[in-house]
Amino acid sequence: MSWNPSIEPGCPDGVGIDAIETLIVPRSRDLGDFQVRRALPAPKRQMVGPFIFFDQAGPAELLTGQGVDVRPHPHIGLGTVTYLFRGDFHHRDSTGADQIIRPGALNWMVAGRGVTHSERTSATARTGPNSLFGIQTWLALPESHEDVAPSFEHHGKETLPVIEDRGASVRIILGELYGEAAPAAMFSETFYADVTLRPGSRLPMPDNHEDRGVYIVEGSIAVAGQDFEASQMMVFRPGDRITVAAGERGARLMILGGATFNGPRYIWWNFVASSQERIEVAKAEWRAANWGKGRFDLPADDRSDYIPLLD
Repeated sequence: MSWNPSIEPGCPDGVGIDAIETLIVPRSRDLGDFQVRRALPAPKRQMVGPFIFFDQAGPAELLTGQGVDVRPHPHIGLGTVTYLFRGDFHHRDSTGADQIIRPGALNWMVAGRGVTHSERTSATARTGPNSLFGIQTWLALPESHEDVAPSFEHHGKETLPVIEDRGASVRIILGELYGEAAPAAMFSETFYADVTLRPGSRLPMPDNHEDRGVYIVEGSIAVAGQDFEASQMMVFRPGDRITVAAGERGARLMILGGATFNGPRYIWWNFVASSQERIEVAKAEWRAANWGKGRFDLPADDRSDYIPLLD
């Protein structure tokens, strides 16, 4: 497939370093067998478009029998995106979904008024040494869709559009980008893609979205003549024509963004909402544990334990 937004090799940067509105160095948390780096929300930036939570899990190498076990827990007011570079997750949720996600595929779970899910390393992966490396994000839902019924979509690697040219490969995970669209249903203007750049290759950021950010997974990039290493997120000033150039080792990036929301969101534990009242109602229902009688139920095949409310 041809590269839509062609850029001449060696085209000079047309912006200064002030085109980077926010530079985010993620906070790290050690979860025992692996480390998580959280870029969003950040002290100076809660959201990039609809993206309100952005975690890098790993890279980690796990021994035979080891794996990740995230017990059933609730969400409201958001959609979760799980995207892996290495390893797998066994996803089960209260919509009835039961899915193994593997590298390059998309799990898109819409919580809406309320959903419960668990994420575990698959039994097959635990039979030997296994890896974990991926990105998990939350997208806030617009107020008009905060109370939609929960749903789940899985899209295999082969179904996600890929654009390749001049040393750049872009796999579109969500939304619309460079004239191509990913298959998952969105509720607001969104783009999200996995980008691989060979050494010295360049990527023009889309200029038809108000909010635009880039997270460096591996390698390094230069923006406006300044170099940036892995595990940093940059959010760009709206309207500027931005080009990023890979360093001598190349780069792997996640680019993300979309339309800005009409205001900030409240976040408490796994709940995202446009009002504190919505969160208090969800807290009360999870505490009551009336499975299947209100907004929350447990996954059909993962009901023996769950994460209690964190007061």
